[in-house]
Amino acid sequence: MIRRRKVLLGALGAAAGLTAAGCSAAEASSPSASASTEPVGTWNTPPPPPVTLTVSPRAGAAKVLPTEEIRVSVEGGKLASVTVVAGGKKVGGTVQDDGLSWKSTGNLAYGKTYKVTASIVDGSGATVEKTSTFSTVKPTSVAAVTFQANGMGILKTGGTYGVGQPVIVAFSRTVTDKAAAEKAIKVETTPSVEGKFFWVNSKLVHWRPAKYWAKGTKVEVSVEALGVHLGKGVYGASNSRTHFTIGRALVAISDNRTHRTKVYIDGKMVRDMACSNGRGGYTTITDGTRIHFWTQNGPHVVLSKERKHTMSSASYGLDDPANPNYYAPEVVEYCTRISYSGEFLHAAPWNHSLGAANISHGCVNLSPADAKWVYENFLVGDVVEVKNSPKSLPVWDGLGDWNVPFSKYGH
Repeated sequence: MIRRRKVLLGALGAAAGLTAAGCSAAEASSPSASASTEPVGTWNTPPPPPVTLTVSPRAGAAKVLPTEEIRVSVEGGKLASVTVVAGGKKVGGTVQDDGLSWKSTGNLAYGKTYKVTASIVDGSGATVEKTSTFSTVKPTSVAAVTFQANGMGILKTGGTYGVGQPVIVAFSRTVTDKAAAEKAIKVETTPSVEGKFFWVNSKLVHWRPAKYWAKGTKVEVSVEALGVHLGKGVYGASNSRTHFTIGRALVAISDNRTHRTKVYIDGKMVRDMACSNGRGGYTTITDGTRIHFWTQNGPHVVLSKERKHTMSSASYGLDDPANPNYYAPEVVEYCTRISYSGEFLHAAPWNHSLGAANISHGCVNLSPADAKWVYENFLVGDVVEVKNSPKSLPVWDGLGDWNVPFSKYGH
């Protein structure tokens, strides 16, 4: 047994020690004496443990999303440094205090091959370098995101808008996976309200609550589109954020029958204006399109304001002077637009039927004083509800979102 052998070796050593004090040289070299010098055991320094490096994404990985975090960890040593480079551009990151791991900060780029180089100090103090590479997904194209107030202007971050202003997200490329796009869009409001998405077309999506916003509502919108596959090889170009506030609750009601436009702020009527709305009827223009002359029924949303605007029947395709509805270009003052097709609240000093009859080509004609007041007091996003007109405002003509019942809005 090993234990027994160690005991014998110890006894022999002790005996040999004692004999050596009075022995001759010849005796000391005897076999029994030499046996006494056999070592008890040999102690060797163990080799340092092997260095093991783990990198995520794994070496050789392809189609990695740019939002994926890079993680590096080591066993059998400590990280001295980690560099991640693609095309000369470094990815930020930090080695943790324990020296055992590293993680990236920020996002990656599309269609790049990244090289990870880790410098490691092993258990013996030697420096070891290990490398790994992976590639990110390469889109067919990328879609940028913009926030719009409407089709005529961008939404101003931090701006104040009326109670009818929907959230509008515009993609620069066609979106075929609308569910993925909607999942990337987050709308947070204070106070909190539920809302729905409505796709006007394959690039444009709106979001609104069931009712007009409450005054003072704060709206924050984020689109985490980076790395999101929007369908057919199109990926989101980047992440985007914006925020805006809803101002006082202004709603104007323009009645085709009474020829009055009344303005309410926070539920209280603040102005009652004589008006003259669209005369109605149809005509056929040069390209064969049939157009009408009603002020369209239902809620409109203010799109823009212009101190002066040149109007003519040719702006909507009616350029035949022989047509009784034709009119030459004229500079009109205090113009507040409420539809893409050309409905405005504006000054009409030539119209002597204000408050009595509808004789306009589709606009809400007002006196110069009333039109000026509207121009100075209305915000983009304010609501103008037209009542008792036989022709309804389509959802695509301006912001006709509120003409769609919430039960049928979106999905």
